[in-house]
Amino acid sequence: MSSNSSFRLEALEAAVAAGVLDAPAAERLKAFLAGQAAAPRPSFDVTHVLWYAGALIIMAAMGLFSTLAFGLMGGTGLAVTGILYGLALWFAGGRLWRSAETRTPGGLLIAAAVSMVPLVVFGIQQASGNWLGLGKPGSYQTFYTYIKGGWLPMEMATILAGAIATRRYPFAFIAFPVAFCLWFASMDIAAYIAGDTRMSFDLRRKVSLIFGLLLFAATWIYELRKRDADYAFWLHLVAAITFWGGLTFQSSNSEIAKLGYCAINIGLVAISLFVGRRVYAVFGTIGIMVYLGHLAYQVFKDSLLFPFALSFLGMALVALGIAFARRREAIKARIEAWLPPAFSAVRPYPARSDNRQV
Repeated sequence: MSSNSSFRLEALEAAVAAGVLDAPAAERLKAFLAGQAAAPRPSFDVTHVLWYAGALIIMAAMGLFSTLAFGLMGGTGLAVTGILYGLALWFAGGRLWRSAETRTPGGLLIAAAVSMVPLVVFGIQQASGNWLGLGKPGSYQTFYTYIKGGWLPMEMATILAGAIATRRYPFAFIAFPVAFCLWFASMDIAAYIAGDTRMSFDLRRKVSLIFGLLLFAATWIYELRKRDADYAFWLHLVAAITFWGGLTFQSSNSEIAKLGYCAINIGLVAISLFVGRRVYAVFGTIGIMVYLGHLAYQVFKDSLLFPFALSFLGMALVALGIAFARRREAIKARIEAWLPPAFSAVRPYPARSDNRQV
């Protein structure tokens, strides 16, 4: 029996002794707590790793890692291949979805089926020669590497397919290909509006930065009330990747700007506490390390004391983490009490309820 269970039993016995609960009510409560303790809890183990890895390999094989020879099938061949793959994945995923034990791999196959939509749309457009006035964007293999307005029909169709899929199969991972297509679409639209057919690296960085901010804001609004499926997990992940990537690859020779970069990453760690999502703390910590690396290799490269100072800082952070872990609930209660009601009201659901976090 765990220490928590022992504490609960002792508390119940004390409540009965004090006359707060009668004996029959205490017994019913004990049975309820025992059932809660015995209930299986969701976990992410090796099996889940294999499931997710398999789905990602399927998606990458038919997209990111498709070879030039793959494109030699022509538009009709690509469309037929995408349709057959998509239907097979959708059918298999739908069958697996019916059982609670295989619902996760079923949802992953549905997400993989959604990722086939760009291939189908590209094949149909290539076979018909109709690029909707946006111009042929190139070979299918360049969908993941080049920014062009001609990709927009593929992206819009994928977003629509993902929305339809989530209505029938509320599985969070389906938001992953949808979020990435939203990101791709933001850059393609920006390139089309700006007339920047080559999509300069500077424009990519700016668009990614702005898209990350907008996606974060949209996901924050989404999380202001409880949802059945945690689509926000993947939306936050894409928001963090795009914002942090756009921020990190900004170029500047100013030490003030680099210090500002570090400050923003510290802000990401603070944001992670406020919204209840660890993914921002992860990227914020990486950003802080990037800045410290800059100091080590550029600013203090000839300093003997700098490595020692950093090592002590690292140990201090570890000690701070241990202290925080031990007093997590007390600190959380103080934060809740300290925050003004207006701020507490706009905290996302995971932060307010200590629900699942990224």
